[in-house]
Amino acid sequence: MSGHSKWASIKHKKGALDAKRGKVFTRLIKELTVAARAAGGDPDMNPRLRTIIADAKANNMPRENIERAIRRGTGQEPGVSYEEAQYEAYGPGGAALIVEVLTDNKNRTAGEIRHLLEKHGGNLAAPNAVAWMFHKKGYIVVEKSKAEEEKLMSAVLDAGADDLQDDGDNWEVFTAPDTFAAVNEAVKALGIEPVSAKVSMIPQNLVKLEGKPAQQMMKLMEALDDHDDVQNIASNFDISEKEIEASLA
Repeated sequence: MSGHSKWASIKHKKGALDAKRGKVFTRLIKELTVAARAAGGDPDMNPRLRTIIADAKANNMPRENIERAIRRGTGQEPGVSYEEAQYEAYGPGGAALIVEVLTDNKNRTAGEIRHLLEKHGGNLAAPNAVAWMFHKKGYIVVEKSKAEEEKLMSAVLDAGADDLQDDGDNWEVFTAPDTFAAVNEAVKALGIEPVSAKVSMIPQNLVKLEGKPAQQMMKLMEALDDHDDVQNIASNFDISEKEIEASLA
C-alpha cells in the first residue's frame, strides 16, 4: 500500500479529515491565488488553475471562496503574495519525501521544515535527489466498503482514468492530471465521497518501514501536514496495517 493511500487512510481513521477542513481550504486558497497570478483567472486558458479548481470542488469548497481566491491572484482584491518552494528529503528508514509549500517567507519556512525533518529522523536532500522517483498524477482513494469493483472500474475508465488498483482497504484510481476532474466527477456520480482526491506526486517504488522508523514516519507526516505553509507531501513509504494500528493507539 502506497504512502499516499496509507496517509489518507490514517487521517480518515483518526477522524482528522473533517477536523482539518479549514487547513485544506487554506491550502487550496493559496494554490488558486498563485495559479491565477501566474497565468490569469480564466480556467479555460489556465490548465493549472483548472486542475486546482477541480481539487477545490472535490473538497467541497464553496464557489464564493474559489472565486475570491482567484480575484486575489489577478489583483482584483488585496491579498498576501506567496512564493512556491519544493523541498526534497529523506525520512526515517530512507523513505523519500517531496514537500511542496507556499510561503510569504522562504527563509523562515525552509528553517522550519528542516527542523521538523531532523526532529523526526529525517533530513533535507539535494535538489533532484528524490524527485525522479515520482510521477505527477491525478489520484483518488475510495474505500472498498463504498464501491463495487466492476461498477467503479467501468465508471472511472470510461471517464478517462489510467488505472484502478487494489490497495487493501481502498481502491486507488490513477489519472492523467488533465482528466482528474472528469474522473473524480464520475466517482461522485456513483454516490461515493472519496477519502482523498487530488493531483499529486505518486511514487514509482515503495520503501517498507517497520518498528521505530514506521512510527517516526507517521509522526513526521503529521507534523508536516500540520505546518501552515505545507501544501502537499509525497512519500514512497509502505507501512503495514499493524504499524498503523499502533500509531492510532
